[in-house]
Amino acid sequence: MNPAHKLETVRHDWTIAEVEALLQTPMNDLLFRAQSVHRMFHDPNAVQVSTLLSIKTGACPEDCAYCPQSSRYDTGLEKERLMEVQAVIEKAKAAKAAGSDRFCMGAAWRSPREKDMPYVLAMVKGVKELGLETCMTLGMLDEQKADALAEAGLDYYNHNLDTSPEFYGNIITTRTYSDRLDTLANVRNAGMKVCSGGILGMGETDKDRAGLLVQLANLPVHPDSVPINQLVKVAGTPLEKEDDLDPLDFVRTIAAARIMMPQSHVRLSAGREEMSEEMQAMCFFAGANSIFYGECLLTTPNPAANKDQALFRKLGINSEHKVTEAPKELDELLAQDKAGSELFYDASASASQTH
Repeated sequence: MNPAHKLETVRHDWTIAEVEALLQTPMNDLLFRAQSVHRMFHDPNAVQVSTLLSIKTGACPEDCAYCPQSSRYDTGLEKERLMEVQAVIEKAKAAKAAGSDRFCMGAAWRSPREKDMPYVLAMVKGVKELGLETCMTLGMLDEQKADALAEAGLDYYNHNLDTSPEFYGNIITTRTYSDRLDTLANVRNAGMKVCSGGILGMGETDKDRAGLLVQLANLPVHPDSVPINQLVKVAGTPLEKEDDLDPLDFVRTIAAARIMMPQSHVRLSAGREEMSEEMQAMCFFAGANSIFYGECLLTTPNPAANKDQALFRKLGINSEHKVTEAPKELDELLAQDKAGSELFYDASASASQTH
């Protein structure tokens, strides 16, 4: 393809009306356009595989209406302290053996505290030494913490926008949309790659979905990874009784994300446990080319690694991959009960934590 044409395809000036029209395009036409764009920039039969581990669970002071880790909701989730560095590295080794090429570590914090940073930085360095790409999601970052993570070798930082600016206040009140955009700017300025997306099925409108995509696509640089989550309804959270999302609306959003951010990896993230193989196949055709691997995403279910490998074989995805079956210890390690374990530091965050 002509390089000049490829450059013309990458835009940062999308309008909400334009994206609303895109989302309403007849499905066959939308999928054809998305797949055509996808093939310009990516191998159509390759899917990037990441593993996500919760390194510190629960007791988050934020009020995100979808999140079982918020200290404001009674979801039965036990809070845990920050994991021991070596325990994280052992899980990363299992993830690599199972076929993951990126290891993502998440902590339920508003933002990391100074006394937690040495442990977090050691985790980054240890996982990097295994030859894995590294990603973290730790809440908001100021310039100094972003610089420290970048210096330690962190490749990606995840911080989702969640939804449109207009709908955001219905979901979160404890941090602003600008707070999120500021963190993304600090990550970019530090030289790390941005991973940012949103959640569908929280009661938002088509216009809100368009608004989320416009915010992401009109950033100075498109996020390298764009996770599109389907709401996992958790008992005890304000969204536990939200109506189910139409699967085709989810597919349409994947296709629009691919068209608008052609160079990005569009990730099927939370909610895949509820998706049929047929729905996931449609998402891959619409341009999704990244997934999380392993049976737990922080605190919500995810398909087992071997189930994903079986689907890949059916679809002819990642046929060149050297791993054909994930070792059982991956799911066991990621899902094991960590309560009372000695593999934790006494560096827990409390509900009164400030940034």
